[in-house]
Amino acid sequence: MLVDTVHGPDHGSMGQQARAILDPINQLLDHAHRQGWAVFFACDNFQAQDPFFQRSRLKPHALSGTPGAEVVDELHRQPDDTVLPKRRLSAFFGTDLDRRLATQDVQRVVICGVTTIFCVLATALDALSHDLDTVIVEECCAAPKPELHEALLSCYRRSALRPMLQVSTLDAMLRAENHGD
Repeated sequence: MLVDTVHGPDHGSMGQQARAILDPINQLLDHAHRQGWAVFFACDNFQAQDPFFQRSRLKPHALSGTPGAEVVDELHRQPDDTVLPKRRLSAFFGTDLDRRLATQDVQRVVICGVTTIFCVLATALDALSHDLDTVIVEECCAAPKPELHEALLSCYRRSALRPMLQVSTLDAMLRAENHGD
């Protein structure tokens, strides 16, 4: 499952950091497709008059019906992948993601994208609230500042939520997958 992998104006201040995670995300996508995992591209899809833009410092981005709300072209998509428009930080809030995952008997979600400190975290915590094991793949996520990314992941690496919520490197996750762990 991918969070916030949309075009937009370099996702605000995320241009360089967002581009840096494209290759690792594609490695993860290639693995997911080989394994037959359900892949969801959860994309911001805001309205121009959204309260997020009126009552916060966020600037309008990823507006519904614009290229800014579409999946980044560089990502390895397959015809069976699902694009899930979302109007809030979490891919679960106001969508039918929970029902889609239940229908496919998904017990674990792997989350990546931007930003670690908002959408990735909100989706990860909501996944836990839906009793799903959750993995955040650290080099497949980014935040506006690397130190914010690292600080957030540090909070969860050894939290009491383990093993239900895990932070993993891409290599460690792929090794565990290959060994059936």
